[in-house]
Amino acid sequence: MTAQDAAVEGTSTQEHGPTAGGKRALRLALIVAVLALAVDQGSKALAVAQLTPGERMPLLGDLFGLSLVYNPGAAFSLGSGATWIFTIVGLLAAVMVVVFAVRLRGARWGVALGLVLGGAVGNLVDRLVNPPSFGQGHVTDFLAYGNLFVGNVADVFIVAGVGLVCVNLLLPTPRTTAETDRTDPAS
Repeated sequence: MTAQDAAVEGTSTQEHGPTAGGKRALRLALIVAVLALAVDQGSKALAVAQLTPGERMPLLGDLFGLSLVYNPGAAFSLGSGATWIFTIVGLLAAVMVVVFAVRLRGARWGVALGLVLGGAVGNLVDRLVNPPSFGQGHVTDFLAYGNLFVGNVADVFIVAGVGLVCVNLLLPTPRTTAETDRTDPAS
C-alpha cells in the first residue's frame, strides 16, 4: 500500500506493512541467525570428527567437558519417542521468530531474535538430516555440563537469545519521531 492509498483509506502505511525499523531488525536477525547457524553446524561437524561417542573429555574438571551424544529428544532427552513433534515445533518456532522480527524494531531485538532463530534452525537441521530418518534425526550434542546434561552451541544461542528478549522487555523502547508526532497533542 502506498502512502497515497493509505491517505485515501484514512490509515497509515505502518499499519499494513513492516516499518523501516522492522525491516532493519529482520535484516539483522537474519544475519545473526546465519552466523549462529554456521557456528553451530561447524562446531557439530568438528565434534563428530574429533570426539568418540560416549567418551568424556574434561575441560574444567567435572564441571564442564566434551562428550559426543546423539539426542533423539528435547532437553534432558525428554520426549525421545516423539522426535517428529520437535521437528514441527522447531519449524513453527523459526517462522514465529521471523514474524516477530518483522514487527519489532531495533538492533537489540534483531540480535536477540537472530540468536533464537539461528539456534532453532541449527537443531532443526539436525532433525532433518541426521539419522535415523528425515524429520526424526537425532540432535548432535557435545557440551557436557557436569553430570546434568549435554547440549550444543545451538542451545547456547537459544538461551542467550531468550535472555536478551527478557532484557529487551525490561528496557524502555526508544520512540521514533513519527510516534511522537502522533501522540503529542501539541502537534
